[in-house]
Amino acid sequence: MSDSGIMLNVSFSKDAVQNGTPAGEKRTLHNKLRRRGFRGDQSNHENGQRGPLPTSDPGSAAPSTSTQSQNRGAPRSQKPSSPPTATPAGIPSKLLAIDCEMVGTGPKGSVGHLARCSLVSHEGDVVYDKFIKPSAPVTDYRTRWSGIRRRDLVDATPYSEARKEILKLLMGRVVIGHAIHNDFKALGYTHPAVLTRDTSRIPLLNAKAGFAEKEVASLKRLTKALFNDDIQTGRKGHSSVEDARATMRLYKLVEVEWERELASRAQDC
Repeated sequence: MSDSGIMLNVSFSKDAVQNGTPAGEKRTLHNKLRRRGFRGDQSNHENGQRGPLPTSDPGSAAPSTSTQSQNRGAPRSQKPSSPPTATPAGIPSKLLAIDCEMVGTGPKGSVGHLARCSLVSHEGDVVYDKFIKPSAPVTDYRTRWSGIRRRDLVDATPYSEARKEILKLLMGRVVIGHAIHNDFKALGYTHPAVLTRDTSRIPLLNAKAGFAEKEVASLKRLTKALFNDDIQTGRKGHSSVEDARATMRLYKLVEVEWERELASRAQDC
C-alpha cells in the first residue's frame, strides 16, 4: 500500500496542546513521523514513545522467495565416508569370511579350478555367492566334496569376471578363512598377512577345542568340538556359504583375545 493510502492516527500529549504549540510545528512533526513510516497508536505517544512498534517477532520472519529458490536448488550435504577403523579393543570393524569350492580340470581332474566362491559378513550375511565357470574344460566336478554339478556351471560367471568382483570386495578388508591359503590359491591372489586370519592356525581355538596347539584341525572337527554342530554332511557335497559362516563363527569365538594378542605381537616387533 502507498503512503497516500495509510491513515495515521497521531495524537499529541496534552502538555503540548496546553502550551499552545503552533499549528505549523504540528504539521512539521506530523510530516516527519509520516516519512519514518510511524505506525504507533495513541497510547505509545501518550507514554512519550517514538518510532514504530514491531508487529511481529523479527526472528520469526519467513525467508524471501528468492532465498527459498536458492535453497531449493542447493545440494544436500553428505557425510564424508570414513576409512576402515578398529574398535577400542583393537577388533577390525570390517571383516569377511571366505570359502571356495573347486572342480577338477586337466587329466583326470588333477588340476583344481575355482567353481564357487562365497563371502559372508561378520554377522553371517551373504555378501557374495556365485558359481564360477572355469577357463578350462571341467573333467571332474568333484561333486561329493564341492557340491558342484554340471548344470551349476552352464550359465555361471566367467572366472576372469568373478575374480575381479571378489578381489574388489576383499580389498582393504580383514579376510578370515579356514586353511585360507587354498582359497587365495584358487583366486591366484595374495592378501596382506596383517589382514588375514586363518582359523586353522589359531592356537586359542585349538585350546578351547581340546586339540594340540599346533594341530591343523579341519573346519568340520572344530565346529563339532566347539559348537556341537554338524556341517558338511550328506551326499550333496559342501556348501561354501555354510563353511564361510562356520569359519566366521569360529573366529568370533576368540575374536577379542586373538586380536589383542596380535596387537601385542605387533608392538613387540
